[in-house]
Formats: sequence, structure tokens, C-alpha cells
Amino acid sequence: MRIATILLFLLVWCGQADARTPQMWSPIEGDAAIGDLPMARGSTLANARMHYRTLGEPRRNSEGHVTNAVLLLHGTGGTGATFLSAQFAGELFGPGQPLDVTRYYVIMPDGLGHGGSSKPSDGLRADFPEYGYNEMVEAQRRMLVDGLKVDHLRLILGTSMGCMHAFVWGEAHPDFADALMPMACIPTEIVGRNRLWRSMVKDAIRADPAWSGGDYVEQPVQGLRTAVDLLLLAGGAVMPMHQDLATPEAVDAWLATQLERRLPTLDANDFWYQVNASWDYDPSANLERITVPVTWINSADDFINPPELGLAERFAPRLANGTYRLIPNSLDGKGHGTHTWARFWKDDLVALLARSEP
Repeated sequence: MRIATILLFLLVWCGQADARTPQMWSPIEGDAAIGDLPMARGSTLANARMHYRTLGEPRRNSEGHVTNAVLLLHGTGGTGATFLSAQFAGELFGPGQPLDVTRYYVIMPDGLGHGGSSKPSDGLRADFPEYGYNEMVEAQRRMLVDGLKVDHLRLILGTSMGCMHAFVWGEAHPDFADALMPMACIPTEIVGRNRLWRSMVKDAIRADPAWSGGDYVEQPVQGLRTAVDLLLLAGGAVMPMHQDLATPEAVDAWLATQLERRLPTLDANDFWYQVNASWDYDPSANLERITVPVTWINSADDFINPPELGLAERFAPRLANGTYRLIPNSLDGKGHGTHTWARFWKDDLVALLARSEP
């Protein structure tokens, strides 16, 4: 049923698909100690760690450098396990597929503040330093270079928040990867409606009296309930939702199911920090620094990155070796979550790998 498809997307958007999708892959998991991580807002995260999953084996050239590493970067609230879902891994990782793990060394980290990486719920709660996307990318770099001994990437593919990280990577470390594939974002400061719904999520969490300055005993459920409501609106695909939730009863039943399944998975401090992390994002001034091949993909049914703003048309020409594609709206659309359904864009990935071959 399409309702199940919508549910799966929403779970993927917030990193829960790994709990409900049959696993076909057995990644190697590990943790990289990345030392003390300074934060732009004046504090330092001591003894930071990054959790990761890998598939495949690294191949090294005669000088000892890994040549086949692919970095996959997940969205807000997710983990690297998002990429083990059938609609992603089942289309990309198998024999002869674009990211065949017998050819590529696929690295799927949990972003800073997410999953098994250092995060507020580990103990610091609201005293956890406020991190931004620059710190998240630096943590990824340290994980690669210091932890996995990878100093070059064949590809960075990022979805949603990971899309934004890919643009940050391209500017901060322009020679680190042979190619970039950002999906479901815009390379400019988050303002307007995109910032508005994020601010609403943050306000809802901290306005709940049960938040108690971050030292709650029980999760601030009312604040998190509002956060989930906003996520459902921001992440949904309008056309299939209108078709599949076609009666008032269907809408109400689906919403109740979402709240029942989603609320127990959230930690208020972790989620507040995850949404807040975009505060420092704005690569718009330095897009010319990105000179490697880029394939940038958005979808027309994305509430978070609406194409009618015309921003992609303004920024894409500034990518020296870039290609931009907008996936059309349709009844089969996945909204913001199109980034995790590889059938919509895997041919674009094949073309990018071909044109960026070292």
C-alpha cells in the first residue's frame, strides 16, 4: 500500500527505517576517537567519538592511499543505517550495481549528535556544546583520516542534511573527493519557511514545561508531539498523501499511528541539537571553490526545498563542473525523501561516476 510507503519515507527521514526494514547487509561497525572538538560558539567537546558502518574492503594504491572509498551522509535525525534500507542498498550495493560493495569501500557514519556518535543524551544533555555543520564535517574528516586511514574519497553522496554537508565538504576540502552527489538541499543560508518550521520544532521542545532546562526525567512529550507533527508536514509528498489518505478517518488513523511509533524513539535534547545544527550553514559565497564533478538533485514535491523559489537555477551555474536535475512531481513521489529512493536517480549516479573517473 502507498500508506506503508509514506510511513517508510518518514521513518527514513528521521533515521528510523533501520528498525523496520529487513536487513540484507551486514556492515562492520566501529567507533573512531577523534579527540577534543572545538566549537564555533566557544566551547569544546572533549573526547569526541564518531560511530560508523562500512561495507566492502578498502583498496590501496602503491603509495598506500585508499582509492575506492565512498562516504554516505544521512539526514537530520538519522544514522548511517538509513542507507541499508531496501530502496537504497537494494538498488546500489549488489553485484554489478552502481556502488557494488565488491568494488567500493562504503562508509556510513552516524553524524555528530546522532546515533552512536557523541550526542547530548550520552550525559551532558543541554550542556552539550552547540555544534554546527562545520563541526560535523570536521568530525567526519577526522573519522576518515585518523580513524579509518582514508585521506581521499571516490565519492561523497549526501541526503538532506548530508546534502548540505556535501557542499560544505566541497568548499572546505575541495580535493578530498573525486565527485559530489548532494541530494535534497539548497547551497544557501536556511531562511524563510525552511527555517520557520525548524524554529517551531526547537521552540516546541523547549517551551514544554517538562523540558526542565534539559534535565527532564520523562521526555517532554507535548513538545515532541508538536515536533513530530511538523516533521510529518515537512517530509510528506502531497500528491500520494492526498490520494492515499483520502478520508478523514484515514488521516486521523495514520496520524495516531505515527505518533505512537515515533514518540518513543526521540530524545528531546538530541533532536533539538540535530535541528539546531544548521545555524552555520551557508556555502553560497564560495561555490566556485567546488571544481570536481557534481551531480545535484532535488525533487519537485519537496516541501523543505521548494523549486518555485528558483534558487537552484541561480546557484547551479556557479558549479564549475556541475549538473542539476529536478525530479518531477508525481503520484509515486516521495517528497523530501526522494533522496533515499535510488530508483529515481541511480542512472545519474552511474553517469557521475563515469565522468569523474580518475
